[in-house]
Amino acid sequence: MPVLEAKDLQKQYKLGQHIVDALAGVNIQIEKGEFVAIMGPSGSGKSTLLHLLGGLDSPTEGDITLAENSLAKLSEYKATLVRRHNVGFVFQFFNLLPTLTAEENVLLPVIIDGKNPRKYEEQLTNLLDLVGLLDRRTHKPDQLSGGEQQRVAIARALITQPAILLADEPTGNLDSKTGTAIMELLRRSCSELNQTVIVVTHDPKAAAFASRVIFLRDGLVVKELQPGHDQPLPERLRNIMSTMEELES
Repeated sequence: MPVLEAKDLQKQYKLGQHIVDALAGVNIQIEKGEFVAIMGPSGSGKSTLLHLLGGLDSPTEGDITLAENSLAKLSEYKATLVRRHNVGFVFQFFNLLPTLTAEENVLLPVIIDGKNPRKYEEQLTNLLDLVGLLDRRTHKPDQLSGGEQQRVAIARALITQPAILLADEPTGNLDSKTGTAIMELLRRSCSELNQTVIVVTHDPKAAAFASRVIFLRDGLVVKELQPGHDQPLPERLRNIMSTMEELES
């Protein structure tokens, strides 16, 4: 069974006197351990789709099955619990608490969930090692670079071992070299932790790290690519960029 499935997702917004179709019937399946990128022109529904998949918003029509739970059949409270226990979020803006150290920021979801952080010491150390911050664990955000802060945010998203990790433009505030390092880290979380990762991005270089790229236009899935990591990076980039040019023309 897919770890995440969307069936006929539709989302409408009221803009003045007009109804805007942000999503017009999206169907996708995400398997355990997949690394999926979502791309599309501005206004295609990328971020709306990510928010729906993570349970941050509700669809106008359709349903999402997350970790074998149909969100449409759950109360708001139970849907919140399913989201908290099964989804990790990484955003363009790191959203770290400035008064907490790196390791305290990573442990925040555990504390919010009422669990004993001491039971997560081994997992915390393993994650800080994965993201390359063992020697920065006691540093506060203002003592860390942008790339290091994003690494903390990724470790924080993984600390509860979520079924999926959702990332909205995770390289948007980073330079090219640091952004590449972040995408390599997300790729490693798939291969080493069997983590499922879904990334919304406008950057073809970032999307080239994914095993599957889903393209949206006008609220619909219009194409999918499976770049294949046996292909050279320039070839993967060309295919992704060519598809984006078609969608934007």
